[in-house]
Amino acid sequence: MNSPELPLPLSTNRLNLRAYRESDAEALLPIYSREDVARFLLCEPWTAEVARTEVSKRIPRTGLGTEARALALVVETADGLEGIEGSVVIGDIAIWFDGESSEKAEIGWVLNPAAGGHGFASEAATAMLNIGFDHYGLNRVVAQMDARNTASAKLATRIGMQQEAHLRRDWWSKGEWTDTLIFGMLSSDRQVA
Repeated sequence: MNSPELPLPLSTNRLNLRAYRESDAEALLPIYSREDVARFLLCEPWTAEVARTEVSKRIPRTGLGTEARALALVVETADGLEGIEGSVVIGDIAIWFDGESSEKAEIGWVLNPAAGGHGFASEAATAMLNIGFDHYGLNRVVAQMDARNTASAKLATRIGMQQEAHLRRDWWSKGEWTDTLIFGMLSSDRQVA
């Protein structure tokens, strides 16, 4: 895959999606250390040490055309939003190749529940889908999630992804069998932000 380098940060109406930096460990720790956030993730709630390790793993994920075969971006509010001083990190979002194909990818997001209800997640996810389809020329993007994560399922639907599967008790997670929802979007059925 020979895509040109993606110019970052990417700005939407109210957000900046930017590359990771070491200081993001401190900014993301309050989000990833929450029990209600980690409940549906593959990881346990983060400690400060885990935050530093995870952020250092994500720093090289700068594009699908790189060795990492992934693009991981921090989501922060743009300067000047009403009621928010400066820019605030509210989560992260990533897209990575799904297997060996360079035409299929998976998307994932984690946003601070405290920032919910303002459309930030939809704005960030739509922007990342547009990067995948427009910049990288993807044919298909999927999102997989714990079926109990109703907020993520609603987000996937809201941004135009279609539920394609409900896999029953297919994943052993944190001491119990869980269901997985799979949502998909083709380049031909997406919404352009």
